[in-house]
Amino acid sequence: MHLDMPEAPADPEAQRKRDQRRLVTALKASILFVLLLMIVFGLQGLGDHRLFAVSPWSLQGLLGVLTAPLLHGSPAHILANSGALLILGTLALAAYPRATVRALPLMWLGSGLGAWLLGDAGSYHLGASGLTHGLMFLVFVLGLLRRDRPSIAAGMIAFFFYGGMLLTVLPQEPGVSWQSHLGGAIGGIVAAFLFRHLDPIPPRRKYSWEIEEEEAERTAQEARDTLEPPSPHDVPVLWHREPDRDERGVVLRFPPRKPEP
Repeated sequence: MHLDMPEAPADPEAQRKRDQRRLVTALKASILFVLLLMIVFGLQGLGDHRLFAVSPWSLQGLLGVLTAPLLHGSPAHILANSGALLILGTLALAAYPRATVRALPLMWLGSGLGAWLLGDAGSYHLGASGLTHGLMFLVFVLGLLRRDRPSIAAGMIAFFFYGGMLLTVLPQEPGVSWQSHLGGAIGGIVAAFLFRHLDPIPPRRKYSWEIEEEEAERTAQEARDTLEPPSPHDVPVLWHREPDRDERGVVLRFPPRKPEP
């Protein structure tokens, strides 16, 4: 579907400042979440972190649906997810702050439930990669649904950096939880359809050639209104046939013709 985009606001400088503040806020939120992951990663060595991971088809493993995205198996694992969260999290929160906040629970639960339902019994699934896949699919699908310029740009940026996630929702290599990837991606897609109307369409500024075309069309319309004769239906009637006269009417009476001798 296509959403109509409003015209540019009267004060573009104020709109630019609001966009900058929203971008800074989105970046700060992404950084704080990555710092939280770092803190948890530093603390998880104090005990058996597998107790908080997703263990498929295990009642105890259901706890991991809520806690597993905070855990990581190695420094390389957390660094890879941190970079994706910084980019995709900032992009999603800056472009769709309302939709992203409401989509996070769906992506979080989808990631854990996907691992719990589709994973092999006895395995353990942990990491925030399900969230990263959910964010990528959220931004990409919202670009397809909304089709305004900022949404298309955000979708293209997400696909440019992390388009490979379209493939990692399927089994690729051992030790990678494609199940949580798939669950997070489904959560992002569902959220995109549910919350696509939450964030208003940002106003856009018109290009100079658009303004010139509108002015030329306005000038041409004024010229047509001035030079063209009005429609026959718009011309007022100044004379009506008198009802008591002959139907054909008489323009000028002539004297009767004299017979020839």
